[in-house]
Amino acid sequence: MTRLKKGILHGSLTLIGLALLVLFVILPSYVDGKKNVVLDHAPYQISERAQTLHDSLRVADLHADTLLWKRNPAKRQSRGHTDFVRLREGNVALQVFTTVTFVPKNMNTGANTANKDAMTLLTIAQLWPIRTWSSIFERATYQAQRLQKLEQNAGGDFIIARTQSDLANALTKRHTNKNMLVGILGTEGAHPLEGKLENLDKLYAEGYRQIGLQHFFDNELGGSLHGVSKAGLSPFGREVIDAIADKGMIIDVAHSSVQTVKDVLAMTDAPIVISHTGIVSLCNHPDRNIPDHLLKQIADRGGIIGVGYWETAVCDTSPDGIAKMLIHGANTFGVDHIALGSDYDGAVTTRFDVSEIAVLTDALLKQGMSDDHIRKVMGENQIAFYLKHLPK
Repeated sequence: MTRLKKGILHGSLTLIGLALLVLFVILPSYVDGKKNVVLDHAPYQISERAQTLHDSLRVADLHADTLLWKRNPAKRQSRGHTDFVRLREGNVALQVFTTVTFVPKNMNTGANTANKDAMTLLTIAQLWPIRTWSSIFERATYQAQRLQKLEQNAGGDFIIARTQSDLANALTKRHTNKNMLVGILGTEGAHPLEGKLENLDKLYAEGYRQIGLQHFFDNELGGSLHGVSKAGLSPFGREVIDAIADKGMIIDVAHSSVQTVKDVLAMTDAPIVISHTGIVSLCNHPDRNIPDHLLKQIADRGGIIGVGYWETAVCDTSPDGIAKMLIHGANTFGVDHIALGSDYDGAVTTRFDVSEIAVLTDALLKQGMSDDHIRKVMGENQIAFYLKHLPK
C-alpha cells in the first residue's frame, strides 16, 4: 500500500471514529442536557417549619420520563431532573415512570402528524437494542426492562408496584427504611400497542399498570390534543378502553383530545388520571390544558389531576406559581383530587429538580394552604388513588 493510500485510510478511519464518538457519546448527553433544563438559581431558602413538614410527607409524582435518557437512574446525575438519589433527597415515596416511544418531527402543541419519528436517531445513538430502532412496542418493553433491572439491583430499596399489596407492603417498609422508593410503570401514549389488542397483555406482563392514550399526535386509539384531527376514540380505542378496565389498569388522558376525553368519560365510570397538565382557568393554554368542565368530571368520579411544572401548564414556573396552581386546583375541583405531575425529564425546563421539591411545600405554606392539605397534594392523594385502583 502506498504512503498516500495509507494516509487516506488513516484519515478515513479517524473521521469514522470521530463520527462514532459524536453519535454514541456526545449526542445523547448533549440532547439530554439541552432538553431537560433546570434554570440556574440561588439555593432556595426553606423555612424550618416547611422543612420539618416536608420531611414528614410521603411525596408522590404522577409523571416522569426518566427512562428515556442514557443515564443510570440508580446514581446521581449532573443532567436532567431526576434519579433515585435525588428522588430520595426530595423525600419522594412514589414515582410514576412513563415511557416515551415516538416523537413527531418538529413537535409542537398545535398540530402534529406521525409521518416521521424524530426519536429513531436517539434510540440508535443511545445504543438501545436493534429491536427498538423500528418498533414502538419494543421501545416500551425495553424501558420497562430497564426499570426491572433497577429493581433487581436495588437490594430491596426500590420496587415496581404491580398490585395494591405491592404498594402497601413497600410503604410499610418505608416506616423503617427511608430509602424505600416505589415506581409505577405508565405509557406516554398507547401507540406501543401498534394497533394490536394482544400487545396490551404483553405490556401488562412487563409491569405496565397505567396507560396514557395519546401523546403529541393522533394514534390508532383516537385524537390527540396536539394532533390534526382533534377526533375522539376510534373503534379500536373503544376496544382498548374496555380491555384496560377488564385488566384493572388505569387510564391516563394527559395529551388526549377534548373529544377523546369526553368519549372516555362517557364509556366508563372508572376513576381516571390526567397525569400532567395545567388548568385553563388559571393558565389559558387550551392547546395544552383541557377545559375545566372536563377536569371537574374527572374529579367528581374520583379521578386525580396532576399539575405540571412547565410554562404551558402553569404559565408561572416559579415555585410560587406552581403552588398557586395547586391551590387553584384544590379550590376548584377539591383538594382530594389534586396531585403533582411534574413531567420531569420530559423535555421541559423547570426552576428546580426533584431534590429541591421541598420548595413547593414552603411555597404552599406561605400561600396559606393547611398542613393537612399540603400532605394530600404532595403525595397522599396519589398514594390513596393507587392503593385503591391498582390491580388486586
